[in-house]
Amino acid sequence: MTLLFAVILVALVFEYINGFHDTANSIATVVSTKVLTPRLAILLAAITNLLGAVIGAAVAKTISSGLVDAKFVTTTTIICALLGGIVWNLITWWYGLPSSSSHALVGGLVGSTLASADGNWSAILWIKAKEGAPWYKYEGLVPKVFVPMVISPVLGFFVGMLVMTFLYFLVRKWRPRVVSLIFGKLQLVSAGYMGLSHGQNDAQKTMGIIALALAAAAKAGTLEAAPEWLGFLKHPFTLGADGKENVALWIKITCAIVMAAGTAAGGWKIIKTMGHKMVKLQPIHGFAAETTGATVLAVAAHFGMPVSTTHAITTSIMGVGCAKRFNALNLSVVQRILVAWVLTLPITAAMGYLLVRAVKAFGG
Repeated sequence: MTLLFAVILVALVFEYINGFHDTANSIATVVSTKVLTPRLAILLAAITNLLGAVIGAAVAKTISSGLVDAKFVTTTTIICALLGGIVWNLITWWYGLPSSSSHALVGGLVGSTLASADGNWSAILWIKAKEGAPWYKYEGLVPKVFVPMVISPVLGFFVGMLVMTFLYFLVRKWRPRVVSLIFGKLQLVSAGYMGLSHGQNDAQKTMGIIALALAAAAKAGTLEAAPEWLGFLKHPFTLGADGKENVALWIKITCAIVMAAGTAAGGWKIIKTMGHKMVKLQPIHGFAAETTGATVLAVAAHFGMPVSTTHAITTSIMGVGCAKRFNALNLSVVQRILVAWVLTLPITAAMGYLLVRAVKAFGG
Protein backbone atom coordinates (compact mmCIF):
# COMPACT_ATOMS: atom_id res chain seq x y z
CA MET A 1 0.00 0.00 0.00
CA THR A 2 2.86 2.38 0.79
CA LEU A 3 4.29 1.97 -2.71
CA LEU A 4 0.86 2.55 -4.23
CA PHE A 5 0.45 5.81 -2.31
CA ALA A 6 3.94 6.77 -3.46
CA VAL A 7 2.84 6.24 -7.08
CA ILE A 8 -0.22 8.44 -6.61
CA LEU A 9 1.87 11.12 -4.89
CA VAL A 10 4.50 11.14 -7.66
CA ALA A 11 1.71 11.25 -10.27
CA LEU A 12 0.23 14.32 -8.58
CA VAL A 13 3.68 15.94 -8.40
CA PHE A 14 3.94 15.39 -12.17
CA GLU A 15 0.48 16.93 -12.59
CA TYR A 16 1.49 19.97 -10.52
CA ILE A 17 4.68 20.45 -12.54
CA ASN A 18 2.68 19.97 -15.74
CA GLY A 19 0.43 22.80 -14.53
CA PHE A 20 3.18 25.37 -14.13
CA HIS A 21 5.28 23.99 -17.01
CA ASP A 22 2.39 24.28 -19.45
CA THR A 23 0.78 27.41 -18.02
CA ALA A 24 2.48 29.27 -20.85
CA ASN A 25 0.43 27.28 -23.36
CA SER A 26 -2.73 28.88 -22.03
CA ILE A 27 -1.62 32.38 -21.20
CA ALA A 28 1.62 33.33 -23.00
CA THR A 29 -0.16 35.17 -25.78
CA VAL A 30 -2.73 36.92 -23.60
CA VAL A 31 0.09 38.17 -21.32
CA SER A 32 2.44 39.20 -24.12
CA THR A 33 -0.32 41.18 -25.86
CA LYS A 34 -1.05 42.89 -22.50
CA VAL A 35 -4.73 42.04 -22.69
CA LEU A 36 -4.47 40.61 -19.14
CA THR A 37 -1.99 41.10 -16.33
CA PRO A 38 0.00 37.97 -15.42
CA ARG A 39 -2.01 37.45 -12.20
CA LEU A 40 -5.39 37.64 -13.94
CA ALA A 41 -4.14 35.47 -16.80
CA ILE A 42 -3.00 32.77 -14.37
CA LEU A 43 -6.36 32.92 -12.57
CA LEU A 44 -8.20 32.50 -15.88
CA ALA A 45 -5.95 29.58 -16.86
CA ALA A 46 -6.35 27.86 -13.47
CA ILE A 47 -10.16 28.06 -13.59
CA THR A 48 -10.47 26.92 -17.20
CA ASN A 49 -7.88 24.14 -16.69
CA LEU A 50 -9.97 22.92 -13.75
CA LEU A 51 -13.17 22.87 -15.81
CA GLY A 52 -11.51 21.24 -18.80
CA ALA A 53 -9.99 18.49 -16.67
CA VAL A 54 -13.37 17.09 -15.64
CA ILE A 55 -14.82 17.08 -19.17
CA GLY A 56 -14.66 13.65 -20.78
CA ALA A 57 -12.12 10.90 -20.19
CA ALA A 58 -11.02 9.69 -23.65
CA VAL A 59 -7.38 10.73 -23.19
CA ALA A 60 -7.24 9.19 -19.70
CA LYS A 61 -8.55 5.89 -21.10
CA THR A 62 -5.86 5.92 -23.80
CA ILE A 63 -3.08 6.39 -21.24
CA SER A 64 -4.48 3.78 -18.85
CA SER A 65 -5.14 1.02 -21.38
CA GLY A 66 -4.26 2.01 -24.93
CA LEU A 67 -0.47 2.38 -25.06
CA VAL A 68 1.19 -0.45 -23.09
CA ASP A 69 0.18 -3.96 -22.02
CA ALA A 70 -1.07 -3.63 -18.43
CA LYS A 71 0.19 -7.08 -17.46
CA PHE A 72 3.78 -5.76 -17.62
CA VAL A 73 2.99 -2.66 -15.56
CA THR A 74 3.77 -2.50 -11.85
CA THR A 75 3.82 0.35 -9.37
CA THR A 76 7.60 0.54 -9.87
CA THR A 77 7.05 0.87 -13.63
CA ILE A 78 4.77 3.84 -13.15
CA ILE A 79 6.96 5.61 -10.58
CA CYS A 80 9.97 5.33 -12.90
CA ALA A 81 7.92 6.59 -15.87
CA LEU A 82 6.75 9.61 -13.89
CA LEU A 83 10.20 10.39 -12.55
CA GLY A 84 11.61 10.41 -16.08
CA GLY A 85 8.90 12.84 -17.16
CA ILE A 86 9.36 15.06 -14.11
CA VAL A 87 13.13 15.36 -14.57
CA TRP A 88 12.77 16.27 -18.26
CA ASN A 89 10.01 18.80 -17.53
CA LEU A 90 12.16 20.52 -14.92
CA ILE A 91 15.19 20.61 -17.23
CA THR A 92 13.24 22.16 -20.12
CA TRP A 93 11.42 24.55 -17.76
CA TRP A 94 14.76 25.74 -16.36
CA TYR A 95 16.00 26.57 -19.86
CA GLY A 96 12.67 28.12 -20.86
CA LEU A 97 11.92 25.54 -23.55
CA PRO A 98 8.24 24.73 -24.18
CA SER A 99 8.69 20.96 -24.52
CA SER A 100 5.84 18.47 -24.35
CA SER A 101 4.76 17.15 -20.95
CA SER A 102 2.53 14.71 -22.84
CA HIS A 103 5.41 13.16 -24.74
CA ALA A 104 7.57 13.18 -21.59
CA LEU A 105 4.95 11.07 -19.84
CA VAL A 106 4.39 8.74 -22.79
CA GLY A 107 8.14 8.32 -23.33
CA GLY A 108 8.70 7.51 -19.67
CA LEU A 109 5.83 5.00 -19.66
CA VAL A 110 7.06 3.23 -22.80
CA GLY A 111 10.66 3.00 -21.58
CA SER A 112 9.79 1.80 -18.06
CA THR A 113 7.29 -0.77 -19.37
CA LEU A 114 9.86 -2.13 -21.81
CA ALA A 115 12.32 -2.54 -18.94
CA SER A 116 9.68 -4.20 -16.75
CA ALA A 117 9.00 -6.63 -19.61
CA ASP A 118 12.74 -7.41 -19.85
CA GLY A 119 13.00 -6.02 -23.36
CA ASN A 120 9.86 -7.74 -24.67
CA TRP A 121 8.68 -5.29 -27.34
CA SER A 122 5.23 -6.89 -27.40
CA ALA A 123 4.61 -5.01 -24.14
CA ILE A 124 4.23 -1.87 -26.28
CA LEU A 125 0.89 -1.67 -28.05
CA TRP A 126 2.04 -0.24 -31.36
CA ILE A 127 -1.35 -0.61 -33.07
CA LYS A 128 -4.34 -1.95 -31.17
CA ALA A 129 -7.30 -2.54 -33.46
CA LYS A 130 -10.70 -2.32 -31.79
CA GLU A 131 -13.14 -4.88 -33.14
CA GLY A 132 -15.69 -3.32 -35.45
CA ALA A 133 -14.25 0.18 -34.98
CA PRO A 134 -13.13 2.42 -37.87
CA TRP A 135 -9.38 2.99 -38.31
CA TYR A 136 -9.42 6.40 -36.65
CA LYS A 137 -10.58 4.80 -33.39
CA TYR A 138 -7.66 2.37 -33.20
CA GLU A 139 -5.50 2.56 -30.09
CA GLY A 140 -1.80 2.04 -29.58
CA LEU A 141 1.35 4.13 -29.77
CA VAL A 142 1.30 4.67 -33.55
CA PRO A 143 -2.30 5.94 -34.03
CA LYS A 144 -2.60 7.71 -30.67
CA VAL A 145 0.88 9.24 -30.28
CA PHE A 146 3.16 9.09 -33.33
CA VAL A 147 0.59 10.10 -35.97
CA PRO A 148 -0.88 13.00 -33.91
CA MET A 149 2.67 14.04 -32.96
CA VAL A 150 3.29 14.81 -36.64
CA ILE A 151 -0.17 16.00 -37.66
CA SER A 152 -1.02 18.36 -34.77
CA PRO A 153 1.98 20.71 -35.21
CA VAL A 154 1.45 20.78 -38.98
CA LEU A 155 -2.23 21.62 -38.48
CA GLY A 156 -1.35 24.23 -35.87
CA PHE A 157 1.09 25.94 -38.23
CA PHE A 158 -0.98 25.99 -41.42
CA VAL A 159 -4.38 26.58 -39.82
CA GLY A 160 -2.85 29.39 -37.75
CA MET A 161 -1.46 30.92 -40.93
CA LEU A 162 -4.81 30.61 -42.72
CA VAL A 163 -6.81 32.04 -39.81
CA MET A 164 -4.41 34.98 -39.51
CA THR A 165 -4.52 35.61 -43.27
CA PHE A 166 -8.32 35.65 -43.14
CA LEU A 167 -8.29 38.06 -40.20
CA TYR A 168 -5.87 40.37 -42.01
CA PHE A 169 -8.33 40.43 -44.94
CA LEU A 170 -11.27 41.03 -42.58
CA VAL A 171 -9.71 44.02 -40.78
CA ARG A 172 -7.76 45.49 -43.70
CA LYS A 173 -9.81 48.72 -43.58
CA TRP A 174 -10.14 48.97 -39.79
CA ARG A 175 -8.21 51.46 -37.72
CA PRO A 176 -5.40 49.85 -35.68
CA ARG A 177 -6.94 51.11 -32.43
CA VAL A 178 -10.28 49.47 -33.24
CA VAL A 179 -8.56 46.19 -34.16
CA SER A 180 -6.69 46.10 -30.85
CA LEU A 181 -9.79 47.04 -28.85
CA ILE A 182 -12.06 44.39 -30.40
CA PHE A 183 -9.53 41.56 -30.49
CA GLY A 184 -8.37 42.42 -26.99
CA LYS A 185 -11.87 41.49 -25.79
CA LEU A 186 -12.08 38.46 -28.10
CA GLN A 187 -8.75 37.23 -26.80
CA LEU A 188 -10.29 36.78 -23.37
CA VAL A 189 -12.60 34.21 -24.97
CA SER A 190 -9.82 32.50 -26.94
CA ALA A 191 -7.55 32.35 -23.87
CA GLY A 192 -10.36 30.71 -21.90
CA TYR A 193 -10.95 28.27 -24.76
CA MET A 194 -7.24 27.44 -24.75
CA GLY A 195 -7.23 26.84 -21.00
CA LEU A 196 -10.31 24.61 -21.26
CA SER A 197 -8.74 22.52 -24.03
CA HIS A 198 -5.45 22.30 -22.15
CA GLY A 199 -7.19 20.92 -19.05
CA GLN A 200 -9.27 18.55 -21.17
CA ASN A 201 -6.12 17.06 -22.70
CA ASP A 202 -3.24 17.37 -20.23
CA ALA A 203 -4.90 16.75 -16.86
CA GLN A 204 -6.39 13.52 -18.17
CA LYS A 205 -2.98 12.01 -18.84
CA THR A 206 -2.24 11.82 -15.12
CA MET A 207 -5.76 10.55 -14.48
CA GLY A 208 -4.92 7.66 -16.80
CA ILE A 209 -1.64 6.99 -14.99
CA ILE A 210 -3.35 6.83 -11.57
CA ALA A 211 -6.06 4.54 -12.95
CA LEU A 212 -3.36 2.32 -14.48
CA ALA A 213 -1.50 2.18 -11.14
CA LEU A 214 -4.65 1.20 -9.25
CA ALA A 215 -5.49 -1.46 -11.83
CA ALA A 216 -1.95 -2.86 -11.51
CA ALA A 217 -2.25 -2.87 -7.70
CA ALA A 218 -5.58 -4.69 -7.89
CA LYS A 219 -4.03 -7.28 -10.21
CA ALA A 220 -1.16 -7.82 -7.78
CA GLY A 221 -3.56 -8.19 -4.83
CA THR A 222 -2.18 -5.11 -3.09
CA LEU A 223 -5.62 -3.64 -2.46
CA GLU A 224 -7.08 -6.74 -0.82
CA ALA A 225 -5.76 -5.69 2.57
CA ALA A 226 -6.91 -2.08 2.20
CA PRO A 227 -9.14 -0.86 5.05
CA GLU A 228 -12.81 -0.29 4.33
CA TRP A 229 -12.48 3.49 4.22
CA LEU A 230 -10.05 3.12 1.30
CA GLY A 231 -12.45 0.95 -0.66
CA PHE A 232 -12.79 3.62 -3.36
CA LEU A 233 -9.23 2.80 -4.48
CA LYS A 234 -10.47 -0.56 -5.74
CA HIS A 235 -12.68 1.13 -8.33
CA PRO A 236 -10.58 3.40 -10.59
CA PHE A 237 -13.19 3.02 -13.32
CA THR A 238 -16.96 3.47 -13.23
CA LEU A 239 -19.65 2.62 -15.76
CA GLY A 240 -21.30 5.58 -17.41
CA ALA A 241 -24.92 5.85 -18.52
CA ASP A 242 -23.83 4.69 -21.98
CA GLY A 243 -22.35 1.49 -20.53
CA LYS A 244 -18.76 2.58 -21.21
CA GLU A 245 -16.00 2.66 -18.60
CA ASN A 246 -14.99 6.08 -17.31
CA VAL A 247 -12.22 7.14 -14.95
CA ALA A 248 -13.64 7.53 -11.44
CA LEU A 249 -14.83 10.99 -10.50
CA TRP A 250 -12.53 11.25 -7.45
CA ILE A 251 -9.49 10.76 -9.72
CA LYS A 252 -10.75 13.44 -12.11
CA ILE A 253 -11.39 15.99 -9.37
CA THR A 254 -8.05 15.34 -7.61
CA CYS A 255 -6.03 15.75 -10.82
CA ALA A 256 -8.01 18.80 -11.87
CA ILE A 257 -7.38 20.59 -8.57
CA VAL A 258 -3.66 19.73 -8.55
CA MET A 259 -3.20 20.92 -12.14
CA ALA A 260 -5.06 24.14 -11.36
CA ALA A 261 -2.75 24.68 -8.36
CA GLY A 262 0.30 24.12 -10.56
CA THR A 263 -1.11 26.50 -13.15
CA ALA A 264 -1.52 29.14 -10.45
CA ALA A 265 2.20 28.84 -9.67
CA GLY A 266 3.00 30.14 -13.17
CA GLY A 267 5.80 29.35 -15.59
CA TRP A 268 7.41 32.65 -16.48
CA LYS A 269 10.50 31.33 -18.26
CA ILE A 270 8.39 29.56 -20.89
CA ILE A 271 5.91 32.42 -21.11
CA LYS A 272 8.80 34.72 -21.98
CA THR A 273 10.01 32.36 -24.74
CA MET A 274 6.61 31.84 -26.33
CA GLY A 275 5.11 35.27 -25.85
CA HIS A 276 8.10 37.53 -26.47
CA LYS A 277 11.15 35.83 -27.94
CA MET A 278 9.60 33.75 -30.74
CA VAL A 279 7.50 36.43 -32.45
CA LYS A 280 6.03 39.82 -31.43
CA LEU A 281 2.28 39.49 -30.94
CA GLN A 282 -0.69 41.86 -30.94
CA PRO A 283 -4.19 40.92 -29.65
CA ILE A 284 -5.35 39.86 -33.13
CA HIS A 285 -2.38 37.47 -33.41
CA GLY A 286 -3.00 36.09 -29.93
CA PHE A 287 -6.66 35.45 -30.76
CA ALA A 288 -5.74 33.60 -33.96
CA ALA A 289 -3.06 31.47 -32.28
CA GLU A 290 -5.14 30.53 -29.23
CA THR A 291 -8.25 29.71 -31.26
CA THR A 292 -6.23 27.50 -33.60
CA GLY A 293 -4.28 25.71 -30.89
CA ALA A 294 -7.33 25.14 -28.70
CA THR A 295 -9.33 23.70 -31.60
CA VAL A 296 -6.55 21.24 -32.48
CA LEU A 297 -6.49 20.12 -28.82
CA ALA A 298 -10.27 19.81 -28.53
CA VAL A 299 -10.49 17.60 -31.62
CA ALA A 300 -7.59 15.43 -30.39
CA ALA A 301 -9.17 15.05 -26.93
CA HIS A 302 -12.44 13.94 -28.54
CA PHE A 303 -10.59 11.07 -30.22
CA GLY A 304 -8.59 10.21 -27.10
CA MET A 305 -5.26 11.36 -28.55
CA PRO A 306 -2.78 12.58 -25.90
CA VAL A 307 -1.29 15.22 -28.17
CA SER A 308 1.11 17.92 -27.07
CA THR A 309 -0.53 21.15 -25.97
CA THR A 310 2.87 22.75 -26.37
CA HIS A 311 3.25 21.68 -29.99
CA ALA A 312 -0.26 22.79 -30.93
CA ILE A 313 -0.04 26.32 -29.55
CA THR A 314 3.63 26.89 -30.40
CA THR A 315 3.19 25.98 -34.05
CA SER A 316 0.00 28.05 -34.14
CA ILE A 317 2.04 31.05 -32.97
CA MET A 318 4.64 30.24 -35.65
CA GLY A 319 1.93 30.08 -38.33
CA VAL A 320 0.43 33.37 -37.19
CA GLY A 321 3.91 34.94 -37.22
CA CYS A 322 4.57 33.71 -40.76
CA ALA A 323 1.25 35.15 -41.95
CA LYS A 324 2.56 38.48 -40.71
CA ARG A 325 5.87 37.94 -42.55
CA PHE A 326 8.26 35.01 -42.62
CA ASN A 327 11.13 36.94 -41.08
CA ALA A 328 8.93 37.82 -38.08
CA LEU A 329 10.00 34.53 -36.47
CA ASN A 330 13.13 34.33 -34.37
CA LEU A 331 14.54 31.23 -36.06
CA SER A 332 17.24 30.61 -33.43
CA VAL A 333 14.55 30.28 -30.74
CA VAL A 334 12.44 28.08 -33.02
CA GLN A 335 15.44 25.83 -33.60
CA ARG A 336 15.99 25.36 -29.84
CA ILE A 337 12.32 24.48 -29.40
CA LEU A 338 12.39 21.91 -32.22
CA VAL A 339 15.48 20.24 -30.74
CA ALA A 340 13.67 19.88 -27.39
CA TRP A 341 10.67 18.35 -29.18
CA VAL A 342 12.75 15.76 -31.02
CA LEU A 343 14.64 14.75 -27.88
CA THR A 344 11.66 14.46 -25.49
CA LEU A 345 10.36 10.97 -26.36
CA PRO A 346 13.72 9.14 -26.66
CA ILE A 347 15.28 10.80 -23.60
CA THR A 348 12.33 10.19 -21.28
CA ALA A 349 11.99 6.63 -22.60
CA ALA A 350 15.68 6.07 -21.83
CA MET A 351 15.22 7.56 -18.35
CA GLY A 352 12.23 5.34 -17.60
CA TYR A 353 14.06 2.26 -18.89
CA LEU A 354 17.26 2.93 -16.92
CA LEU A 355 15.40 3.71 -13.70
CA VAL A 356 13.53 0.39 -13.81
CA ARG A 357 16.72 -1.50 -14.63
CA ALA A 358 18.45 0.22 -11.71
CA VAL A 359 15.65 -0.77 -9.33
CA LYS A 360 15.87 -4.38 -10.55
CA ALA A 361 19.66 -4.37 -10.21
CA PHE A 362 19.37 -3.33 -6.57
CA GLY A 363 16.80 -6.00 -5.84
CA GLY A 364 13.66 -3.90 -6.17
